[in-house]
Amino acid sequence: MSEPYDPSEDGAEMAFDGRMSYADYLGLPAILSAQKPLSGAHDELLFIVQHQTSELWMKLAIHELRAAREAISADRLQPAFKMLARVARIFEQLNGAWDVLRTMTPSEYTEFREALGQSSGFQSHQYREIEFILGNRNRAMLRPHAHRAEVLARLEAELAAPSLYAVAIGRLAAAGFGVEAGVSDTPHEPDPAVEAAWEAVYRDPEGHWPLYQLAEKLVDLEDYFRRWRFNHVTTVERVIGFKRGTGGTSGVAYLRRMLEVELFPELWRLRTSL
Repeated sequence: MSEPYDPSEDGAEMAFDGRMSYADYLGLPAILSAQKPLSGAHDELLFIVQHQTSELWMKLAIHELRAAREAISADRLQPAFKMLARVARIFEQLNGAWDVLRTMTPSEYTEFREALGQSSGFQSHQYREIEFILGNRNRAMLRPHAHRAEVLARLEAELAAPSLYAVAIGRLAAAGFGVEAGVSDTPHEPDPAVEAAWEAVYRDPEGHWPLYQLAEKLVDLEDYFRRWRFNHVTTVERVIGFKRGTGGTSGVAYLRRMLEVELFPELWRLRTSL
């Protein structure tokens, strides 16, 4: 019988006393000890891990969206395209997370639902920041974060900055289209001038190739974002039916209302007139 393979013979590092290891670099002790179920229910760990990993993906999405906005504002569109494509794939990962959560049945969820108290994904400040960056800005959504000064300040700062879509419209203005883009702390409303500008881009892709690519990256991003919202609705209805959410929202009814929100409305509406 041959001796067991020893990776150190091929140069693998095997001793880490006083040296940085994989767990050290990633902070795994803190991450893996952050799951603290409040009940004895088997499925509560699934519920916690799904939401914690989603928050990590959202942290990366915010990092990429902020960088993409800065790049677009500086007319560095190629790097922005890569970042926006990455965010779309992040939402693809977030969509996959719903598939895992849907393996939990209503009977299993009710075993620990009361332990959640009033906590709800509705209160995710990172999700709210993503919406604010993309342009769906509703100041009423600041109120659930009023008890955390640092979070409230971060969201207020975001509302004081131009949205990602505003800087994209700014590129239309810089290219000579008759549009205006500024800072707004309210949801973006469809603008006929903006729709006409994007339509002109789509009617001559070769003549406006960078703007055409930018538009399609934005549509791709919203496409994946919409799928995430739809899967959220489906998962909630499958698990709790039409009960109110733990955070007090109307649950499925509230989430269905959110499906109607358009982040980049002109980019979707121009398709009818082409």
